[in-house]
Amino acid sequence: MDINIENQEADPLLERTLLPESVEKTLIQKAISQTFQSTAHLANLLPTGSVLAFQVLSPIFANQGACDPTSRGMTAALVALCGLSCFLFSFTDSFKDGDGNVCYGFATIHGLYVIDGNISLAPEVAAKYRLRFIDFMHAFMSIMVFAAVTLFNQDVVNCFYPSPSDEIKELLTALPVGLGVVCSMLFVVFPTQRHGIGFPVTTN
Repeated sequence: MDINIENQEADPLLERTLLPESVEKTLIQKAISQTFQSTAHLANLLPTGSVLAFQVLSPIFANQGACDPTSRGMTAALVALCGLSCFLFSFTDSFKDGDGNVCYGFATIHGLYVIDGNISLAPEVAAKYRLRFIDFMHAFMSIMVFAAVTLFNQDVVNCFYPSPSDEIKELLTALPVGLGVVCSMLFVVFPTQRHGIGFPVTTN
């Protein structure tokens, strides 16, 4: 018995047969994997609720790419509403009250307008949350990033372009990548200090 166990442990060929062989990915598999990675990266720049609602509802509304006029209209409404929420949520911010509860509000030219709770900030504190030019810049970039996420969604693309020409195919392939790269760089160069609705709140 001992001799058989020692022979099995000493035989490297037995271990090789138990391990799965690595299969090289095809170009299509690499492209799909890169698309999922790009979509996940871009989604981190957008409000969580808007992206989650779009990703969950888009296959249903678009009927997995086989759209009729009704489903096409529903898909267009979904894209418009999610894009509008990404734009509006760029102007929201949050703070913690004395009890540690997170309160949200909209940034205005005078400060932060609190939309949940009856808490009012002191004028000097509210002035720190006032509306700035960079907020409009981030709102515009959020729209562009959401457009890239939308174009990465094959159900939505097939819904509006069931039989695209070669030129349209090239455009639909290159445009979301270009939008994603440019907007990601702009978000890094011009970061936002806001933690609005759908974005993570820091401990500070």
